[in-house]
Order: sequence, then structure tokens, then C-alpha cells
Amino acid sequence: MTTAPPKPPAAASDSHLPQYHVVGFTGHRQLADSAKADACLTQALAALAAQAPGEWIGVSSAALGSDLLFARRVLERGIAWRALLPFAPAEFSKDFDVEEWQDVEGLLARAESVTVLGGDGSREEAYLDCGIETVNACDVLVALWDGEPARGRGGTAEIVTYARELGRPLVVIDPATAEVRRENFEHFNAVDPELSFLNGLPEPPGTPNGGERGRVERFQLKADIAASRGAPQFRTLRASIVLLHATATVVATAGLVFDWQPLFVSWTKLLFLLGALGAAVAIQQYQAQRVWVRCRLAAEIGRAALATWGMPRRAALFEDLELPEVRQLVRTLHTLHSRGASERRANLDTFRQHYRQTRIDDQLRYYRRRLDRAAPMLSRMRFGFVVSTLLAILCTAAYAVQATFPVGHLPHALEAALFHFAPIVLPVVAAAFVALISINDLHRRVARYREMCHLLEAAHKQIVVTHTWHSLEHLVRRTERSLLQEVLEWHTLMSHLESH
Repeated sequence: MTTAPPKPPAAASDSHLPQYHVVGFTGHRQLADSAKADACLTQALAALAAQAPGEWIGVSSAALGSDLLFARRVLERGIAWRALLPFAPAEFSKDFDVEEWQDVEGLLARAESVTVLGGDGSREEAYLDCGIETVNACDVLVALWDGEPARGRGGTAEIVTYARELGRPLVVIDPATAEVRRENFEHFNAVDPELSFLNGLPEPPGTPNGGERGRVERFQLKADIAASRGAPQFRTLRASIVLLHATATVVATAGLVFDWQPLFVSWTKLLFLLGALGAAVAIQQYQAQRVWVRCRLAAEIGRAALATWGMPRRAALFEDLELPEVRQLVRTLHTLHSRGASERRANLDTFRQHYRQTRIDDQLRYYRRRLDRAAPMLSRMRFGFVVSTLLAILCTAAYAVQATFPVGHLPHALEAALFHFAPIVLPVVAAAFVALISINDLHRRVARYREMCHLLEAAHKQIVVTHTWHSLEHLVRRTERSLLQEVLEWHTLMSHLESH
């Protein structure tokens, strides 16, 4: 049910991704003056196209009346139309007579995509679901609405109310008076700031491969390079705060216990404390943290898009991803991918081998490397904590025994070290090991890396015996969902690392 989609607008360079705007639609089935409503709708679409650069995409259902009017007008303007159906065409056709359904089928054949929602509720609830999904998918909602309350479940008034609750930009057209009213347009971004930032990253080295896939490859490469170059060592800075405070405590305790009063001891303590303060200030002020997180997230999303590029599927890429800052990036990658899939169907065996080698095996190597680094570090930190804690207990117990049952006098230096210095310093050292484990998130990371290795190892075995697109798509979806969850957990942690 697709025709050749319109070509995306030319981007400024071979690594820039185009921006897409989505205009959704809701309206009445019966129009008192369809010609007047048609003229207002045409003007509203023209105004939106003039207001924002980039390509517009229309989204609506295909019910009788306003929906079909909207579909015809966007197609006439060369705008891609994505149809949302409340149920399968065989069931949906029951709402039309034979001639009407033939007209609808002709429009659906020209749609860029046709998505069947297929809820389990009543017909009215199914139409309501279509309206809600239209609002969820769009940047601007155009409504042909007379301002009256809904005449039934799933009416235009309910959809407009939902859009208002979300703060979605609205163009409300009164079909009787031709009055056009705009609402919430302060929330409309004609140019997406996040995609503009990512497009503005320095161009990557190498020669472009050409085509939309080549453009995405170049985009992913420059985001990956920017993330690698700008990765700040925030865990190192936070660990240094703990170590500098612990060292200052050790120096201060040694000065008191051993009666060291030279001038350099005081200056040494001061330098350690100033160093800890400097590291804390650097964490709060160093803006590379935000840039690094943004570039790394974009690079990983781009990597996933390339890994699934040849897959002939229509479901939205990362449909569970609800981060507002990458909504436009995800939409762009999904649009480019779906249009590429409609033009050329990938070979199943070729795609399966490519996905196994470039996605599953690559990620498996990555998580194994991370596990090989994190697990020994966790073991060393645990060992340090246990040893320092046991030594603190032994020294404290020895002091208690000696104070209660004196058995002789130890040399002054040894007594000061065992009975006064060690019981103070060793608990600080043990606490430092606990803090370092927490700072490096070692418990969670080790558990997560092991979980990801098990999942990817299972996927590696399963993909070998996957011989249909349906089963392969199921496997890929499950794998990508797990990889996406890891990216989201990392993004949440690192986005707020400086405030911990």
C-alpha cells in the first residue's frame, strides 16, 4: 500500500540529517460547507510549510469526511501521508459503502505507510485510539472543529482536549465560520535544537559512500568521534575527591598521633583539601559532560539504525524511547530507514549474517571487554575494604586488650601506630573503598555486563537457526530493546553524574 515517497530535502553536508515535521489531523465526518473547510485547510497547510523548513509529513486516520479531505490535500501538495486505521481494512471497510471504500483504497495505496492499531475495545474506542496516536505522533495538530462537545466517544472535541492537555501546537479551523485559531505555538520548534547541534559537529574524515545510508554512516561516525574526544573523566574526578579527603585525613592524623608539627604538614593538608575542592568545582562547571552524553547517545542510536538498516519493517525505530531531546533524531532515522526499506528489500540471509557480525558480535565483544575491566576492579575494591576493616578491628581490639590487661610496654612509635593511628585511619580507608565502588557503579555495571553477555550469546545462537523475516524481526526487536535499555540507563546515570 505504498507509492514512491518524496525525496527528503537536501542537507547542508554529507553528514547532516534532514529534519521532518509531522502535521496530524482530526475533524468531523459531516461538514456543512466542505468547500469553505477545504480552502481553510489548504491555507493552513501552506502556512505551516512556510513557517518551518524541512519536509512535512501528514498523519491521520481515513474516516469519511474531514480525514479523507486532509489526505487528498497533503498528497496534492507532495506531502507524504501516513494513515492510521482503527482496525484491519476488512473490518474498517464496513464503515463505507462500496464506492466510498474504493475511494479510500485508492488513497491508502498512495500512503507512505498504513498502520493498523487494532484495539480490543468498541469501534468508538478504536477511533479514539486513532486520534490519540495522531496527537502523539505529530508536532502540530490541525482540527476541523466547530467548538461543540463530542457527539460520541472518539469525537473531535476529545482529541482536541487531549492535544491541549499535552500542550501540543494546534490549528483549530471552524468549518462553519472559516475562523482559524492557533494555540500553543510557543511550543513549536521550527528548527530542532538537538538535531542542529548534532549536525553542526565537525565533519568526519573519509570519503562519503553516498545515498541515505552513507549519510547516516557519516552522521554516526562524527557523533562517535565527538563523544570519544570529549569524554570527560568524571568518575576519575569524583574518585579523586574521595582519595584527596582520605589522604588529608591520614596526614592530619599522623601529625597528631606522632606529634609531627613541621610547616609542610599543614601546607600538605591544605593542598589536598584544595585539590578536592577543585575537583568538585570542575565537576559542577565542566560543560563537556553534557556534550559528551549528547554525542554518545546520538552515536549509539545511529549505530542501532545502521545495524537494522536493511530490515523491511514499518514499526518505529526505538518506539519505547521517550527522550524529548532525541525525538527528532529518532523520527529522521526511522523515516530514512522505512523509505529505504520500501525501495529495496534486503536479502534475509545477507541481513542475518550482517546483523550477527556487525551488531551482536560487536556488542558482545564490547560487553566482554567492559566486564573484564569492571569485575577485577570490583574484586580489588572489595578485597581492600575487607582487609582494611579487619585490620581496623584487630588494632582496636589489641588496644582494648592492652588497656584492660597490660602485659608490658611497646615501643612508643609502634604503640602510636597500632593503637592510635591505625584505628582512626583504617576505617577511613575502608569507607574510601566503599565510596569508590559506589562512584564507579561497579555492582550494577558488573551485573549488567554479565546479563548483556548472556543475552547476546543467546541471540548469537538463535540467529543462526532463524529462517523467516517474522522470527528474525522478533529476535532483532528483543535484542535492540535490551541494548536500548542499557543506553537509557547509562544516559540517565551520566546525565546527572555531576550532581551526585
